[in-house]
Amino acid sequence: MKTLIVEDDFAGQLLLKKFFSKFGEVVLAEHGGEAIAAFLESIEKNSPFDLICLDIMMPIMDGQTALKRIRAIEIEKKIPVENHIKVIMTTALDDPTNIRDSYVDGNATSYITKPVNILMLKQLLQQLGFTL
Repeated sequence: MKTLIVEDDFAGQLLLKKFFSKFGEVVLAEHGGEAIAAFLESIEKNSPFDLICLDIMMPIMDGQTALKRIRAIEIEKKIPVENHIKVIMTTALDDPTNIRDSYVDGNATSYITKPVNILMLKQLLQQLGFTL
């Protein structure tokens, strides 16, 4: 599994990197702009990510904006919907507006609140079809 972790908090990066490193390659980004660049590079190199863990509140470019841009790129590149990358929004914001924005406006695959519970994350990944 190739995972892009987009998180501006070092502790959050470390936790997710440690978890996902057991299952494959992990790339880190600190804000949405870096996430978009990494996403585009992975497509250009024909080595796409299987999953993006995307924080919502970040400097420079937030996760909601980055998600919308990633989905627009998938459409521009004519990537079939069934091949769109799975995106789990990770955030401390457990409120209806952010949940709605993630799913409706950004077409997120799922949403998990921080601090991330590793057991819940593992269950979520299995529900999404990842073999761990």
